[in-house]
Amino acid sequence: MYIFDSVRRVEIVEQRKALDAQASLIMFVLCLLWGLQQVVLKLAAPDISALMQIALRSALSALMVYLLIQADVRRQLWSRSYLPAGLLVGVLFALEFYLVAEALRYTSASHTIVLLYTAPIFVALGLHWKLPSEHLSPLQWGGILVAFSGIVVSFLFRSHTGQAMQASMLWGDLLALMAGIFWAATTVSVRLTRLAEAPATQTLFYQLLMGGMLLLPLAWMTGQATVNWTTLSISSLIFHTVVISFASYLIWFWMLKKYLASRLGVFSFLTPVFGMIFGILLLDEEVEMNFIIGTIMVMLGVVLVSLQGWLKPKNIKVAP
Repeated sequence: MYIFDSVRRVEIVEQRKALDAQASLIMFVLCLLWGLQQVVLKLAAPDISALMQIALRSALSALMVYLLIQADVRRQLWSRSYLPAGLLVGVLFALEFYLVAEALRYTSASHTIVLLYTAPIFVALGLHWKLPSEHLSPLQWGGILVAFSGIVVSFLFRSHTGQAMQASMLWGDLLALMAGIFWAATTVSVRLTRLAEAPATQTLFYQLLMGGMLLLPLAWMTGQATVNWTTLSISSLIFHTVVISFASYLIWFWMLKKYLASRLGVFSFLTPVFGMIFGILLLDEEVEMNFIIGTIMVMLGVVLVSLQGWLKPKNIKVAP
């Protein structure tokens, strides 16, 4: 979930390239994998709760990242300059994924991933409030209005299902939206603290470490720590630990060093679309027409909010 955190950290450094065919293909595959995350979590939930999956993958991935990062970065992990901000970002990360796990208990994976990806809207609002250089343009305010209108459409205009099911899904949708807000809070915190100057892997380590430390006991306290070691549960853990939390983010960071982040960020809007498709194909989820309309409005709003960043001059580069 570190995509927008890195996209928003913009500085004048070395020249980045425009996207070529190889980069476009890699980004397409990454978005495909990221769109599969919540679907696989929900698919394996009967054998291992989503909360336990996220807790274990965070702890294991933190260890893998720690072994990978360079010695000089390891020394500054625990320094007073970075540790307070790292702990804050890690707590926000843990809260975000706790809400994701809870959302998956009540609503569909399709709803969860779309509402989670409202985060850029809240990032824009937070940075507008805190940084003069990030003040929103009229076009961006229009995008926020469109996105929030889409959220209203998604929440209020629902099909005539059972009242209890509607209430359950509404609660799950609200949790997913709150997860998006906490994701945004994580991004804003990175931008406004010393972590904006730190290597991306250092920030990722703080997030994964705190995710494991906080969510493992929380899974136990809430009765969600039971694991049935089936092929599905083991496969899900391997997928989330190795493929998502470790490999895909390292590839993303490598891409950020070579290519313009504003161009890479365009592809990330494919992730909710893939999430909805996988939810339908793998979980037999039904997506209501009002939610499809709301999703289109939300994604359009996010695009409008992000458009200003994409139109910046090409000599703007992204710091890793």
